[in-house]
Amino acid sequence: MNQKPVLIPLGGFLGAGKTTLILTAARILQARGLRVAAILNDQGSELVDTQHVRGSGVDADQVTGGCFCCRFSELVEATERISAFAPVVIFAEAVGSCTDISATTLRPLQLDYAHLVDTAPFSVLVDPQRARDLTAQDADPDLAFLFQKQIEEADLVCFTKSDLQTDVSDKVFPQITGATVRYLSPLTGEGVEAWLDEVLSGKVEPGTKILDIDYQRYARAEASLAWLNCSLLVHLTPPLSPASLVGPFLDELDAGLTAAGMRIVHLKLIDHSPSGYLKASITRDGAEPEIVGMLDASPAAAHELLLNVRATGQPHVLQSVVESQIAKMPGKVEIRTMQCFSPAAPRPERRYA
Repeated sequence: MNQKPVLIPLGGFLGAGKTTLILTAARILQARGLRVAAILNDQGSELVDTQHVRGSGVDADQVTGGCFCCRFSELVEATERISAFAPVVIFAEAVGSCTDISATTLRPLQLDYAHLVDTAPFSVLVDPQRARDLTAQDADPDLAFLFQKQIEEADLVCFTKSDLQTDVSDKVFPQITGATVRYLSPLTGEGVEAWLDEVLSGKVEPGTKILDIDYQRYARAEASLAWLNCSLLVHLTPPLSPASLVGPFLDELDAGLTAAGMRIVHLKLIDHSPSGYLKASITRDGAEPEIVGMLDASPAAAHELLLNVRATGQPHVLQSVVESQIAKMPGKVEIRTMQCFSPAAPRPERRYA
């Protein structure tokens, strides 16, 4: 392969499985003897995904405080930093509420930074259940707008969670008809190697679909979401395992958000303790958490928690609910950091239509 790394851009709505796909694909490439890196992107500054990717043995950098389009120069800087590790492949995961990536990120990379990276096709991941929700007649219009625009600019639409969904087809979702569709499961690995080979083959031209998008409408849609990032230290007497601490807290937080009229779009929590770590992810109200890590870790007195919540509604309501649930946690709790906000209106550094 070339000395330049290949940058594989990933998009898709919050909770579609982008980070899980990165880790599964990284293991496949590492088994081939190839060095892999990742750049994570978020509106906030403390990311569960960055901790998780680094903890899984993948070199990772991040672009925070805005999406790739609004922080394009920072994406270039992160790419230059991560290139010091000599990766053959760099995964770049866009914020799950962002769109217009082809015009604002992929085209500038291709036209102005071809000396730095080769750009692979833009894969947009789709959770089939989320697709059903956001293409239904009663779908939230703001979230449906973001979802539809993400689909429109995809070089490849990848339905994820194929291990759990057996009736997925583009016929079920007429908005997706006409796109190049693939099926895979980041969790089990089904279809991931074939997808990797396709995006690295050079046979699919990247960044070919440029959106016609109303940026005022786009800004309103993003502003309908509240984002919270919070880091905690918890000291327990008697000690508890990560599962015993995280499980009840997530149940209470889910119930508290529902009672406040907020809908979970994506909630992620990672707990590091001396006995092991646990990462939990929830993509809708009342859903069972997806768990990664050590469910059988022993009780520990000290826990470091990082919480990322994305929900519909107002930031002050979200922060109030989270703070009230933190106050109910056992032991002594120290809130290290707390960020809560709605995304600012997107203002791309560059846009090549």
